[in-house]
Formats: sequence, C-alpha cells, structure tokens
Amino acid sequence: MTTATGAGTGLGAATAAALAVEDRSLAHNYSPLPVVIASGDGAWVTDVDGKRYLDGLAAYSAVNFGHGNARLVAAAKAQLDRVTLTSRAFVNDQLGPFASSLAELTGTEMVLPMNTGAEAIESAIKVSRAWGYRVKGVPADRATIIVASGNFHGRTTTIISFSDDPDAKDDFGPYTPGFRTVPYGDADALRAAMDETVVAVLLEPIQGEGGVVIPPASYLPAVREICDESGALFVADEIQSGLGRTGHTLAVSRVGVRPDLITLGKALGGGIVPVSAVVGSAAVLGVLRPGEHGSTFGGNPLAAAVGAEVVTMLGEGTFQQRALDGEPVLQGLLDGLIGHGVVEHRVAGLWAGIDIDPAIGTGKEIAKGLAERGVLVKDTHGSTIRFAPPLVVTDDEIAMAIEALGAVLRDRS
Repeated sequence: MTTATGAGTGLGAATAAALAVEDRSLAHNYSPLPVVIASGDGAWVTDVDGKRYLDGLAAYSAVNFGHGNARLVAAAKAQLDRVTLTSRAFVNDQLGPFASSLAELTGTEMVLPMNTGAEAIESAIKVSRAWGYRVKGVPADRATIIVASGNFHGRTTTIISFSDDPDAKDDFGPYTPGFRTVPYGDADALRAAMDETVVAVLLEPIQGEGGVVIPPASYLPAVREICDESGALFVADEIQSGLGRTGHTLAVSRVGVRPDLITLGKALGGGIVPVSAVVGSAAVLGVLRPGEHGSTFGGNPLAAAVGAEVVTMLGEGTFQQRALDGEPVLQGLLDGLIGHGVVEHRVAGLWAGIDIDPAIGTGKEIAKGLAERGVLVKDTHGSTIRFAPPLVVTDDEIAMAIEALGAVLRDRS
C-alpha cells in the first residue's frame, strides 16, 4: 500500500525516496499526489527534485496570503525570540490585542481562541448547547443542532456523527446524538425541521469540501430569519470560506447576513501556525464559565502574534480586492471549458469547484494530470476538482492553470 498515488512510477529519485519513507512511517489516512514539496514562495512551490508547481490549493485556504509571506514570517520570527507558549493559566501580552482586532475586523464582540478548525466547531457546539440550556431554557440533554447535507466541518467523533460522507463516518461509531440534517440550500426544509429543542443551525456559507457549493442568494438571509423566528442561533462555519477567499472578509457578507457565531481557522494562522477561533456576540460566548472549556495552546503568544498580523493585512482590504478582481478572470476561463470536459463550475472569488465529465476521468486522475503539468489541485466527490490558489496569484498564473486543465482534458478525450 502506498500513501501517494503513482509512487514509484516516473518519479524523480528524491521524490521516490521521500515517498518510500512516508509509506513506511505514516498512518495511511491520506492518499496524496506523488509530489514532495520542499519550499514555497508566493503562489508557487518546489519539490525535492527541483520541479516548480503553481499551488492551486493553498492548503485548503490556510495559505491565502502566499507561501513565505514576508510580513507574516517577520511577525513569527519576532515572537519566537520573545515567548511562544504560556498557557491560559496566565495572561500574555499578544492575545488581548489580537482578540480585540479580530472582533473589530469581523464586526463581533467576543473571541474564543483555539487551534484547529475542528476545535473551533467543537467549541461552537458546546457554546450553542450551553446557551440553549442557560438562556433559551431547553430541558437538560435535549438540545438539537440542525446541520446541512453535504457538510464538512472536521473529523472528530462528534463532527463525523452528523456527516453524510461514508469515508469520514463509517466504522467510527457509536455516534454522538443531538443533530438533525436537512438539505443544503433548502430554506423550507429548514423551517419544517425547527422545534423548541433546536439551539442552533450550523452551516457553511459555501460548502468547500462539497465542491464549492454556493447556495441560492436568498438562502442565508432565510436561515437568519428562521433562526430569529425560532429563537435559535445561526452558526456560520467560515473556516475555509472566510478571511478573503471569496472577495470578502466573511463569505456571509456576500449576502449581507450576520450570524450569532462564526468559526474561523486555516488562513487565520497565515499558513505558519494553527490558529482558529469562534467569534460572536458577548451574549452567546459569555455563557462560558471558567474551567468549562479550554486549550493549552489556544491563544498562545506565537499564534496571537501571527494572527494579529493576518488581521492587520485583511484590514487593509487588498487581499479581498484581489479575490474580487480575480473572480471574473477565473469565471471566464472556466466558461471556455464548458462542453470541453467540464460539465459545470462554481466560482466565488478565487475559489472554484469544477465538475469534470465522468467519462473523461475522476477528479483524482485529472489532479494527477495537472500535477504532471505543474499545477496542484485537489479532487473531491468523484469527478470534481477544487481550485483555490493563494490570493497573491496573478491573472497570468490563473490563465496558465486553466490552460493546463484544458490540455489535460483534451489529452483524455
């Protein structure tokens, strides 16, 4: 068994050797492309054999600001020389300013710092349940959280309990109760599923792992209205969609919606350290009491220093504008492939889900063909690939990537 598809076939010597070490030493919970990255700069990475690739994934949007961003590296290096970890048993001088600036950037009041996206989701679930019992008055252990079909919020045992992806869920039960699933994008189905036990509705404004699935423009405003009518929280998972990817600081801003809680991660750490957070109103996050929730590394000084620089950069608006400017370029280039191997595509900012004609190949096969041509993307759900380059990508680089996709499709037709 190999961890990388195609390992040992037509690979450079250094790549083959590195893949062999991984195959022996790592649990096989990933099946990556046979590319071994050694360095990165901006929108590009270089493998151990010296081949360069345009990064069309940006670590699932964690590297929104580009590999080796000078401002973020400088912030990390400066903090490394001071102090990196104190735990929350004490106060450090970086976390408060970071939290204050993040709340201001997102138009919220309070911040709960964590490390990974899954931790942020778990935190939002706990806060929602506590709010439901302590504020809404739901009977003990009766709280329900409504989620959407096709969701991806992480892979902890609680989160997979409401996943409908068999790869993430099967053989990992028993599952955590308290969740109810409705079709994504269907406001009527959501309204019908509401009852007095519902404490929150947890949704991705755009489903990333699902293939960049964009709901109707009326959907998120309807979710907000239904939550208000039913006395439930609206929790938006912006771990992939947030922090510039869609051309806005938050994807919910595309339709003018304000959730009660927002989960953030990935890009919040600048591609350097894991940083996540739940942001929202003080009336909701304020239900937590000392000792009820925490993290040794959550809110550490190094993470806070890098996160603060991320917030400063987003406050300048240039990355959001770059995504907005790149959207019509990406949209237009993909339009040209419709009927030529591409069945459908969905674009939001510099984020695209591209459905490949299954007769031409699987998403994994197309991704491998693109890697051979120097472009890295990620497949999902059969014949869909995702394109999400760092936001420093140029229009010419976008054109290069989509031209490479067209060539791969032609070669397989």
